[in-house]
Amino acid sequence: MNFQQLRSIREAVRQGFNLTTVAQALHTSQPGVSRQIRELEDELGIEIFVRAGKRLTGLTAPGATLLPIIERLLQEADNLRRAGEDYAQQDRGTLTIAATHSQARYALPPAVRDFSALHPQVSLRMHQGSPRQVAEMLLAGEADIGVATEALSQYPELVALPCYQWTHLVIVPHDHPLTRETAQGTPLNLTQLSQFPVITYEAGYTGRSHIDEAFARARVQANVVLEAMDADVIKTYVELGMGVGIVAAIAYDEERDARLRAIDARHLFAPNMTRLAIRRGTFLRSYVYDFVQTFASPLTRQVVEQALVEDEASGFDI
Repeated sequence: MNFQQLRSIREAVRQGFNLTTVAQALHTSQPGVSRQIRELEDELGIEIFVRAGKRLTGLTAPGATLLPIIERLLQEADNLRRAGEDYAQQDRGTLTIAATHSQARYALPPAVRDFSALHPQVSLRMHQGSPRQVAEMLLAGEADIGVATEALSQYPELVALPCYQWTHLVIVPHDHPLTRETAQGTPLNLTQLSQFPVITYEAGYTGRSHIDEAFARARVQANVVLEAMDADVIKTYVELGMGVGIVAAIAYDEERDARLRAIDARHLFAPNMTRLAIRRGTFLRSYVYDFVQTFASPLTRQVVEQALVEDEASGFDI
């Protein structure tokens, strides 16, 4: 039994049992992958995969039982490598962050800047995606930490730590009727908002669920005419006069967005929590703890380690 055999099994499942893409992912040949799988099956005396001719079509019952064990073995092998590097290379290495666009564009830059100044020999990699994709990158071992507002706390394999709360606001062109109505001191309400086309985030992004929940509770129908993954796109179409935007407050800057006006909407929509997630059981190098605290100062190494211990014992995310 060897790690290449285990990687072939794991990658076959990740790639939907397509041995051609498995070979590409592992930088080897398709016959080589098939051989690795067969050799492990022969050694264990079981069939791990269901086959149709030479094609793999799924996992057998024994294969489904073995897969979590294989995942743990490969994770521990990766942890062993990380632990060795932490002592041998000290402040050298790579930190991979998976984040949604809003977090990468608006929340993470100060932390990335400050961390890079303290750890100039650590290479940073930033992967962007939906909250679901951020979670999947963590689960696949493709990222060390993930940052998103939605979805991360829904994965039992991840430990999701709360970082900061934020709210939404409404953005409109300067001459929009809502600017005149709210200028008189009357707070914006959902009925007023529903009278205009709305441009906001796609479902599953940046607190969109709280926006939908607010309209549903008020029994008011929002006229959403355009959905986007990030605030920059939303602001572009608001500037074109296509509708009013609902964005994360952190995405609006008065100087940068001089052609737009912001209207307070914290009373309309529930606050949102941005979370930082780590795959359960992952060994974190020292500089990863430094980055976490740089991004969210209450999350000291002691707090994170304690959370990991408590989470493992309880089986629940924080």
